[in-house]
Amino acid sequence: MKRTQKKQATDLALLLCRAHEEIRKVIENQNLTAALGLLEQCQKGAMRLGDLIEQSEGKDFVTIPMLEDYCELVYQIYEEAVQNPLVDAARAYRLLQESLTCITNSIRQDIQERLVAVFLPCKVEMWPALESVWEAAAADPICDAYVIPLPYYYKNYDGSFGKECYDGDKYPDNVPITKYDTFDFERYRPDMIFIQVPFDEYNQTMSVHPFFYSANLKKFTDKLIYIPYFLLDEIELRDERGLENMVHFAAMPGVVNADKVIVQSEAMRQTYIDYLSNMAGESSRAIWEEKILGLGSPMQERPKRTWENVRDLPGEWEAMLQKPDGSYKKAILYGTSVSVLLQYGEKYLRKMKNVFLTFREKRDEMVLWWRPYPLAMMKEAMSVGRQELLAEYENLVKMFQTESLGIYDETPGEERAVKFCDAYYGDGSSMVRLFCRQQKPVMRQNVDIILPLETE
Repeated sequence: MKRTQKKQATDLALLLCRAHEEIRKVIENQNLTAALGLLEQCQKGAMRLGDLIEQSEGKDFVTIPMLEDYCELVYQIYEEAVQNPLVDAARAYRLLQESLTCITNSIRQDIQERLVAVFLPCKVEMWPALESVWEAAAADPICDAYVIPLPYYYKNYDGSFGKECYDGDKYPDNVPITKYDTFDFERYRPDMIFIQVPFDEYNQTMSVHPFFYSANLKKFTDKLIYIPYFLLDEIELRDERGLENMVHFAAMPGVVNADKVIVQSEAMRQTYIDYLSNMAGESSRAIWEEKILGLGSPMQERPKRTWENVRDLPGEWEAMLQKPDGSYKKAILYGTSVSVLLQYGEKYLRKMKNVFLTFREKRDEMVLWWRPYPLAMMKEAMSVGRQELLAEYENLVKMFQTESLGIYDETPGEERAVKFCDAYYGDGSSMVRLFCRQQKPVMRQNVDIILPLETE
């Protein structure tokens, strides 16, 4: 039985106990009508308790016969009171309590308490931010852990949703997937729900289905837990630009609605607390201090667990990296994002082409290892009103691949790229933090800078 259900069963038994007290009092005061009404309520309460236990433990569970005996006792006392208004109040109370004590002890001792934890990843590439937490929950013998990938949508210019996207078939084979439209949140009422998309309706580019907005999920659990799907550079209080950007990830419904928020470090926790206290008023500081925990991001641990199992490079990649003398060229990981592309448009594409051609001139010493935003998702993001931009982007992809300008990497998981590359260049992303942890150089891309080239 789930913990919430067991609590509900215990609460129902407590209500019956309180009803017994009232029954004794009204009988002693010779208020027969009130006594009969309370006995009827006890009968109904016991039936509700029986239904709850049957649904969870089965109709043959040991507590069910005790409830049947209790109902029979209530009926006998009811009939006795109808026939004899001077029924013995103390005796009736004692018999009811003795029967209820057996039921209460059985609920406490015989019903095994189970937890239900629900994990709601969105895009499959966000899964690493929840993976290790899910693994711990799935390994717990008293926890039922459900992974329910969410449907998501890229927004049109008017804010309406495009067609539904769903990544449920892209997860590792060891992750059992529950389809989002088959899980009854009201019935299961999970003990914990883990989310990783905090925006609700406030992301201009994409959205999960509104049912899965944090404001709605909060109705179905006593513990809504938000774990960001991204890693950030640590932000100091004197970093005005960094603090300004916090509105995009800290001042979001998922942070406000969550019961707990788990961030990447104690320093980031303090930054969240200071920022939100300043935004909501200093009187709210105690709320944020209780809510936000600097326990670290699962993404920080994932490379440690998986790098040992990174497979060898594909033959064509290794050939591209190797020099004629058998030594290896420097590999620079190039990270691009759809949000920056949508922000700068054609200017961003010119920058990308300039980067490709710059590395082409240095191909004897360096290799550009490009991990782009997945093309299928790029098409979804630019499917409405951005067809010309999408066509230009696809031409760049074709040029990069056909002219072998570098390694084109759309494989899931960033561990191999982080392991083999010597430095990072590009837009801000979770990989920036991973490179920093490996003490590898990181350089942010500036769209406004176009390098002169010998040939184009």
